[in-house]
Amino acid sequence: MKDLESKKEITRENLLIKAEKNIQDILNICIKHNTETNNPEHKNKALVIYDTDYQLTNILTGTYKKILPDATFIEFKDDNKQEIINSFDTMNPGDLVVMLQSTNFLLNEFRIRLHLFNKNLKVVEHMHLERNTPDQWETYIDSLAYDTSWYPVVAPALKNKLDNSKILNIVTGASESDTALLTISGPLEDAKLNIGDYTGMNNVGGTFPIGEVFTEVQNFEDMNGEVYIYAFADSDFNISMHEPFKIIIENGLVTGYGDNAPTSFINIYNQVSGHERPLIREVGFGLNKAITKEKYLNDITAFERILGSHLSLGEKHSVYKKEGMQSKKTKYHVDLFPAIISAEVNGEVIFKDGKYVL
Repeated sequence: MKDLESKKEITRENLLIKAEKNIQDILNICIKHNTETNNPEHKNKALVIYDTDYQLTNILTGTYKKILPDATFIEFKDDNKQEIINSFDTMNPGDLVVMLQSTNFLLNEFRIRLHLFNKNLKVVEHMHLERNTPDQWETYIDSLAYDTSWYPVVAPALKNKLDNSKILNIVTGASESDTALLTISGPLEDAKLNIGDYTGMNNVGGTFPIGEVFTEVQNFEDMNGEVYIYAFADSDFNISMHEPFKIIIENGLVTGYGDNAPTSFINIYNQVSGHERPLIREVGFGLNKAITKEKYLNDITAFERILGSHLSLGEKHSVYKKEGMQSKKTKYHVDLFPAIISAEVNGEVIFKDGKYVL
């Protein structure tokens, strides 16, 4: 029993060491909190909003308290929402707000992150932490690492390939002998980076973990073929893992699925197609090396950064504007995860055997 307890303590100690290193890098490299000046009078303030509903949240809160000893910490409760809203008004442009959420904080009618960005505040958001089970805590903390030799190098190179794509082929499969091909035979929209580099952007910060490059086909009719899917977002926004099953895509629309498609996917597909067109919109490539098919996270927002690819089902995608689709009227954006084997742009391999080739 003592050995077991000792092992638990060692594991927790390792988590805290990793968390401190990774969060310090987020604040220094990505957010650049108090790195612009050594003058104490010019240092920006930090405000941390947290709850105590889940142990992973507590681990992160303890880490931020260690790294930001001069920050103001406010525990989120149902009866202090106005206090929290008022605290935002005491912040100056360039100050930092961190939100540590076991679920998702709801303050009146506004979306907190957008409200803070409108006040020119920097934001670091960790949300839906309780979806990640204890066996996934190390993966989550590992996913917060910022590799300066990876994101700033691979992401721009991948963006360049996608921005110049005339034909994108994605091969997926249930096995080496059972594969499917999805072809995008036309140009893609200007690819966006989510890699913690906010240079030249109006807003600094966002939801962590980070790590993806995403785009969308300009003309939906250019997307045709089949894709093997092994995971998707369920109705509770948790990851739902399955044996790979095929979906059929014609002119950008999902028009069918394989006989082994799980009932939960069929229900989601019917729900989407009952309200709007079952379009494939987002075409994303995850870059976070800590998240894999074997070491995954239950929270779909975090899992989307997985090293590999992802698609979205439904008309909703606020980043890219398409004629005839108003973002306020679209409803569904369901993340799908292909069992990717390889991807080629203009005949050149960019991803193969679980690695980027750039």
